[in-house]
Amino acid sequence: QVQLVESGGGLVQPGGSLRLSCAASGTRFSLYAMGWYRQAPGKQRELVAFATSVGRTNYADSVKGRFTISRDNAKNTVYLQMNSLKLEDTAVYYCSAAFGATMAFEYWGQGTQVTVSS
Repeated sequence: QVQLVESGGGLVQPGGSLRLSCAASGTRFSLYAMGWYRQAPGKQRELVAFATSVGRTNYADSVKGRFTISRDNAKNTVYLQMNSLKLEDTAVYYCSAAFGATMAFEYWGQGTQVTVSS
């Protein structure tokens, strides 16, 4: 199992920004696709952004233009920069990993809470 630890969540006002970090264990980080999911209470978990093992990125329509995923393979870390935050962005955010090009996200962090409130 790959071990993932998220950090950087917190309370922010609408229109504000946060940066989430996810530290991964192991020495083969560059071979994994990395994704950020989020889940609000009583709602379905959704994939909001991912970065493939070769550095390509994609975003859910709901966050495109506001969120940016990036990765630093030397630090075994993936980031999610969140700008122009909205109330609907409130959720627990999870880091996840998929080996190679499978896009089967099977490794999960513990989650970090993001609350957007005025």
